[in-house]
This record gives sequence, C-alpha cells and structure tokens, in this order.
Amino acid sequence: MTRGESTMTVTDDANRVGFKSHLRPEPAPDQGVYLVSQSGVTALRGEHAEVLVPLLDGSRSTAAVLREASSALSADEALGSLRAMESAGLLRVRPADPADGPATGGPHAPADPAAEAFWDLAGLDGGRVPATLARARVRVVPLTGTGPEEMGEALRGAGLNPVTGPDAPAELSVVLCDDFLSPRLADVDAAHRRAGTAWLAVRLGWSDPWVGPVFRPDDGPCWHCLASRLRAHRHSEEVLRHTLGRPRPVPLPSATLPVVRALALHLAALEAAKWLGGLRGPEQSALRVLDTARLTTTAHPVSRIPQCPSCGDPDATRRRVRAPFTPVSRPKTGGTGNGHRALTPAQMLRRHGHLVDPLTGIVKEIRRAPGSPDFLHTYLSGHNLAMPGRSLAGLRAGLRSLSGGKGLTETEARVSALCEAVERHSGTRHGDEPVIRDSLRALGPAALHPNTCQLYSERQFAERARWNASGSRFQYVPEPFDGTRPTDWTPLWSLTGNEHRLLPTSMLYFTPEASPDGLWADSNGNAAGSSPEDALVQGFLELVERDAVALWWYNRTRQPGVDLDAFDETYLPELVDGYRTVGRSVWVLDLTSDFGIPVMAALSRRTDKPAEDIVFGFGAHFDPRLALRRALTEMGQLLPAVTGVTDGGTGYRVDDPDALHWWRTATLDTQPYVTPDPAVPLRRPEDWTYTPTTDLLDDVTRITTLVRERGMDLLVLDQTREDLAVPVVKVVVPGMRPFWPRLAPGRLYDTPVALGRHPTPLPPHHLNPIPLFV
Repeated sequence: MTRGESTMTVTDDANRVGFKSHLRPEPAPDQGVYLVSQSGVTALRGEHAEVLVPLLDGSRSTAAVLREASSALSADEALGSLRAMESAGLLRVRPADPADGPATGGPHAPADPAAEAFWDLAGLDGGRVPATLARARVRVVPLTGTGPEEMGEALRGAGLNPVTGPDAPAELSVVLCDDFLSPRLADVDAAHRRAGTAWLAVRLGWSDPWVGPVFRPDDGPCWHCLASRLRAHRHSEEVLRHTLGRPRPVPLPSATLPVVRALALHLAALEAAKWLGGLRGPEQSALRVLDTARLTTTAHPVSRIPQCPSCGDPDATRRRVRAPFTPVSRPKTGGTGNGHRALTPAQMLRRHGHLVDPLTGIVKEIRRAPGSPDFLHTYLSGHNLAMPGRSLAGLRAGLRSLSGGKGLTETEARVSALCEAVERHSGTRHGDEPVIRDSLRALGPAALHPNTCQLYSERQFAERARWNASGSRFQYVPEPFDGTRPTDWTPLWSLTGNEHRLLPTSMLYFTPEASPDGLWADSNGNAAGSSPEDALVQGFLELVERDAVALWWYNRTRQPGVDLDAFDETYLPELVDGYRTVGRSVWVLDLTSDFGIPVMAALSRRTDKPAEDIVFGFGAHFDPRLALRRALTEMGQLLPAVTGVTDGGTGYRVDDPDALHWWRTATLDTQPYVTPDPAVPLRRPEDWTYTPTTDLLDDVTRITTLVRERGMDLLVLDQTREDLAVPVVKVVVPGMRPFWPRLAPGRLYDTPVALGRHPTPLPPHHLNPIPLFV
C-alpha cells in the first residue's frame, strides 16, 4: 500500500489501527494533541483529533474506532479523518493477531517497538520489516582473516539470518575484504552477476573502514566500474608495483583496532538490513567511509561506466572513434571567460562537478596552487597523466607533474583545472580504443609516418643518446620509426579531406610505459570543451599557439611588444599592480604567425633579487583580447613555482632541472629575444583583424579553411569518454610545431623567412639551444 491509498472501511473489523511506533501522542488541553517523534513534533487540532487520538493505541479495529467515536463523530467524519492521518504517514493498519483478543481492549504492543520505530523513520513500514528480515538470507563471503562468525553475529543483531556455504541460497552477500582492489573481487563480482545476487563490499583492516556500495547484477555500477576509479588515485602504489616487478598490488600493513573492526561489521549489517528491508536510494550506490579519528562519515558516489567491459557496452569507444567527426551548429553563450564556449564556467561546474571526488572521481580534488598570490586564480587538479612517472623518482615535483587551470575568477580557474584533468583522463589509453595492427608500409597512404607530426631531425635521431641523457620527457628522442614493423594504429578524421587517416596509437593516447614502437603521446592539441566544436577550436588554437611560440623561441627573433593600456581591460591594472607588489615587472609580446590568429606571450621578471626568475605564459585566440587574457592567466600558473625563492637561490617549488637552470641563469641581457623589439611600435587591438562570430561552427569552418589554404591536413580524434560526457578531442595538423625542440626541416626554418623575421633560414646549429620546458 502506498501513501494516499487506504484499505480502511466502515466495516473493517479484521485489522488493527494505531499510530506508528515512532509516534507518541501527548494531549495538550484546549490546544489539541501533539505527536512526538525523533523526527519532530506534529500537531493535530480540533474535535476530531480529541475524539480519535485516545482510540488509536493499536488495540482497535477501524470499525471499533468508528463505533466508540460515534457519540461525537459520524462514521463518514471519523473515517475521513483516519484516512487523512493514514495518508500523512501517521497510522499503521496491521492484521489482527489472534493473541490480541477482541477488537477492543488493552494497547497493542509490537514485539520490538523501537525496531518498528526505526524502520518507520527510515521510510519503510516498520510493522512489516522485522518479519521480512527474519525471512531473508544473507551469505557471508570472507576474503580476509576475519571469519564469518563475527559478521554473522552482527547480522543477527540487525534481525537477519546469515547462511554459510557458497551454494546456500541468499538474497544478498556481504563480502569482507582487506582492499577494494583485491584481484579476488573480480571473481566475486562475476559469480554474483551469474547468480543474479546483489552483494555488499566491506573493507576491514584499515583505520577508516569502507562499506558499500551494494552491487546489483541487474542495474547500477559493477565492481570493475569502482575499481577503475580507485586505481587512478593510487598512482604511487602502481609505480611501486612496477618498480618491484610485482604482478599484483603491494600489500599494505594492517592498521585497525577490534572496536574499529566491530564498527565496520555492524555498519555492514545495518546496510544489509536496510537493503533487504526494502530501502532503496542513490546513497546505496555510494562508497561510505568511516573516519574513526574524527567520527565522521563521507559518501563517495559510484557511477556506472557505460563502456565498462563487464557491465556496459565495450564497443562504445570504438564506434565513437571510427565515426566521422561531424561538427554541427553550436551557438556561443555569453560570460564564458577565457574563450568562446557553448556553456559558461558556472554551467560547466554544475554539470560536471561530480567528477571531483577523492576516491571515486576522475579528479581527486581541485585546490588552489600553493604559493599562488591573492591576485591570481590558479588551481591544481591532481596528477598529470600526460607526464606519467616510470619510477618513484619520476614522481618528484616536476613543472608539469600536476594538471591545473587558470582564470580571472575562481570559477574560471576551477573549471579550467577540471577540464585539463578530464582531458588527460580521456586521452589515456584504457584498452577499448579501436586499433589496426599492421606496418606503415602495408597500410598505404592512409597511414602517416609519425615523424610528420613529431618532427625530429635526422641529427636528433643520430644524437638521441645525448638528448635522452637529460631524462626530460620534453627532450626525449625515440629511435627512428621502423615502417616494416607492425604496430597499433588508430583512425583520425580529416576535416580537410573528409576521410580517415591513421597514426600510431602510442602517439595519440597516454600510457605509463613507452610502446614497443618507441613512441610517446604528448598533450599537443588535446582539449576538453563544453561541446565537440568548442573542444576542436581550443585544440587547434593550442596548436597555433605552440607553433608560433616555437617559431619565436628557437629562432630567437625580436617580436613587437603589446600596449597593455590600449586594451583598456578592467582586470589589467589590478593584475599588473599585483605583480608589482611581489617585486615583478610584466610585459607582453606579439607572436602572431602566418595563420593570422593573435598569439601572445606574457612575461615577467623579478626586480628585487639577483636571479630574474623569468616566467612566461602563452595564449592564442581569434579575439586579441582573449589571446592576451589567456597569456596573462597562463603565466600565473608558473608564478607559484618561484614566489618563495630566496636571495640565495633556494625555495623553488619544483626540481625540474631545465626550469631551474632557466630561472637561475636567464636574464634580459642574455636572452634579449624575450623583450619587445624596440624598433617596432607597440601592438594595439586594432592591429589585428577580428570579426566576431556567434556560432562555434563558424570558427570550425574558418579553421578548416585556414589549414586547407596552407596545404595542410586538419585531423581530429574524438577522445570523449561516455562515462564523463565531457567532449574531448585531440587535434593534429602534421607539420605544425610543438614548442619542444623538434628540429626537422619545415616551418621552423621557412616561416620566419616568409614573415620577414629572417632573410634566410637559420642553420640548425644557430637555433636556440635552450629547450622550452613547459
């Protein structure tokens, strides 16, 4: 019976009606009757309440209540009031027990009124749940040293009947383990899915016990969905496992007390009773953690992964990647901060904020970057999967070891940090990506040689031992690619050719180890956005930005400065003054290349200490104002690394050797190309041609045209993951430079000449020997 439906009739003499066990009536003369409960106080006023409440002690049938009230109320009046109280959840109608005797007499007392009251307050029918639990069967599956006897005692205390033996019939299993990533849980999950039985996981042996979720074989996430999230937050343990050459996770020492173990067992018994009693809610799909030091609990949502190979559609990613990438009309919205987007930062945070969770999110946390001055908004969002550590030493505080974000407001910066973490997660190889295994030679013209994108010179290949001796991923040079050796290839969609191209999978997805073909993926052109079109635009703008930076940095050309006052942006005076208060000056260079899209470099040097600690940030956008804003906010991401530096040259927040060497040695005198060209007027907003658009599809069309006009190919790989629902793409334009040292012939030498920056191409040995380190 649901609330609002009633079985009470004038002639009902078979059932007993009374207040639920969690309610106690307290008459107040001349005021009515108050129903007292742990959930609050309910007031019943009027003649009907005064007459009926004394009769509702559970000893009378509906017909008896109506008869005894007949001197004051008609049958219709009394029955209407009873039904109203029943509809409000105040009354319980129970079948008469022969032991109760006649329909009138002493108060009816349930076997355990406190238990009835508990289940009433939980939202269930407390009169029925105890009997339901008594009939239920719960199997205990121990995977730890804790035997089933302790768990069985806890279950009996919750009114349940534990059963033993793997073949004993049960409606629910309680699985005791010492780690939710125990490989044995995969077999437990599979067995329960085959049997169609739900199971509840319990972690023992830790100072903070874990209980839940309830894994249901017919709905919701499976254990594999949860395990994939948990592994992502135990990166250092995985690195240690690899370092030690272990096939399984390294066991962790137990840390608990008997009372903590008992708490965990009784919490599990309570969850089992709630489930078997009929309680259903989203919280039962959550992982509950008991912090025994603070006596607090936290709930961590566990979501089903649609592409999960165990409970979902394992071909979802393959279908997405193999499909043509077809941009559609996507109107831009206002107030989108650092770029033209389909959603505002606040809308993005509301829609995708659930992805942040210390245990079950793809982002552990979003926190303000340590050392960030108050006038900057820079945030961190966890380990950077684009820079995997291959050893424990590799987990050191490298300059790009963490994902992060920036913006002029806290919300902008948080969303930027979240999107970068999503971008890295989505760009990591999960094993469900479509691949074609063959050799470059056998695949024909659809397959592109990796060096058309990586752009190493023959001299770099010949001197790869010297380049790789630094240990920097930015300077790593692989062995020359063997076109006769089979490897994995992944399709990308060409927007300029309307057909698929192929590149080695190892170039497109991040992995903790180098592929057998010797290639590594980088983050160049990777972008997350509020729509696929938005992500494509951002990914391409990053290619334009990094290409322009490489043309400037390695050719060491003097570039025009930017007149900040001419932009008349309200944030600029406060930002520049903020840098001044920490002893730094700020200036901006125009790096715009042959694509005509504004690209800017923001730079800042220290003015109060011997080392200048020059930091920089870059930005590109069709709108020069947004290019400037992006460059300045990106520069803010590097500033925390040098804010604590002392006169003695200590206090840097990273230990990346390339970055430290630059900060300790680079000055405006030794690196004049980082300063504005004094012979060229400062650039103003009107010096760029910018025509605003209202639809992201217009920007995609313009990008496709720009690439096609230069005889290049615009390739897009859709890396969106179904479970995240945040569009992510990787944009590749073979021939465009990353800003790391990639010294093959091409744009690096020819474009500066075409732009009039050099009369002739520089020979390779005249290029800047300092590699860009971000």
